[in-house]
Amino acid sequence: MRVAMLSYHTCPLAILGGKDTGGMNVYVRELSRELGRRGIAVDVYTRSQDEHVPHVSHDLGYGNRVVHVPAGPEVPLPKEELAEHIPTFVENIIDFSATKGFEYDLIHSHYWMSGIAARDLQAAWDVPVVHMFHTLGLMKQRIAQSPLEAEGEYRLNGEHKVIKLANRIIAATIAEKAQLQWLYQTNAEKIAVIPPGVDTCHFYPIPADEAKEYIGISPDDRMLLFVGRIEPLKGIDTLIQAMGLMAGNGDAADHQLILTIIGGDPHVSREEMSDEMSRLQTLSSENGLDEFVAFLGRRSQETLPYYYSAAEAVIMPSHYESFGMVALEAMACGTPVVASQVGGLAFLVQDGETGYHINVGDMDALSGRLTTLLEDREIHQRLSRQAAAFAQDYSWAKIARRMIELYEEVLGDE
Repeated sequence: MRVAMLSYHTCPLAILGGKDTGGMNVYVRELSRELGRRGIAVDVYTRSQDEHVPHVSHDLGYGNRVVHVPAGPEVPLPKEELAEHIPTFVENIIDFSATKGFEYDLIHSHYWMSGIAARDLQAAWDVPVVHMFHTLGLMKQRIAQSPLEAEGEYRLNGEHKVIKLANRIIAATIAEKAQLQWLYQTNAEKIAVIPPGVDTCHFYPIPADEAKEYIGISPDDRMLLFVGRIEPLKGIDTLIQAMGLMAGNGDAADHQLILTIIGGDPHVSREEMSDEMSRLQTLSSENGLDEFVAFLGRRSQETLPYYYSAAEAVIMPSHYESFGMVALEAMACGTPVVASQVGGLAFLVQDGETGYHINVGDMDALSGRLTTLLEDREIHQRLSRQAAAFAQDYSWAKIARRMIELYEEVLGDE
């Protein structure tokens, strides 16, 4: 079987923590690698964003490729501009595959713009389409706190088109399946629930002293950790405010506490810095946290297991997460997760078993749960063991097997 994997707006090989890099990048990369291990030929097509990067890369192994397809200027572009270059993206994929003599059995597209590209490729190749949205525009609309965060009609219209054309829609959780049915009136029979996975050979518990030495913090420091994009819907302001409460009552100093924030680019000038990064740094200073909070910027997947293993807890105070791969990676490393009870996090994090749930924006509850994990070592150790065991059920080997079964089912329908 040969699969054309479409990841139009972001490359699966990109370093995490940028504006448009996150769980979806990891998902596409790791699923493609695991499919390759199982004999499925995968070519991942993504828009070229750097003319100096080779257009064809074999970094996925197993003979599988990442093809950086020229479509518009070979530089990062705002999502609003990306949609207009989809026709060129499609034309160049068709030319590349024809030149190589590739014929595909199935298209697996990711995010709505890739789904639009899949529509035209489907017409050219006469093959079925499996699609995963990763995030839903209508859900982001519901939690947007300002017009700048609201999704444009072009995306919402595009999502409806993709739902119509796809042979199957993959939802990460039953919550996302319900959202697709409720907000988009998607036929339930068209939706398959298959969660993302985690590389349990890469993400596993590392002794805390060794992890702390690797990342360069004191053995006595007790680190709280956020990993993700720096944007309002991630709720990082709630985390900083909770840290402010802990500093105010002496917990931060008593526990030698530090908050590490991985993501974004905090080291540029204020003029070049994103509005959200600037806002969060200002909020941190206003709460008297300059000595307790470290904005590290982006970190590679290779170093993340050390950060997870060195942390007392990973915090995900998001307003919306379709799944929450950071939570799964952290749990695989034996680190409890404190997360908002929203979207995929409501199902992925088991309250009182692998971490804790809080309500969105509840800094008091967040500081209370973090204090419990810091002060009650018996609870912390129990949650840590259970988190690592829970993550084993999400190994990529198990998830890829379910994905191949779906591919075969879709092909059997043709």
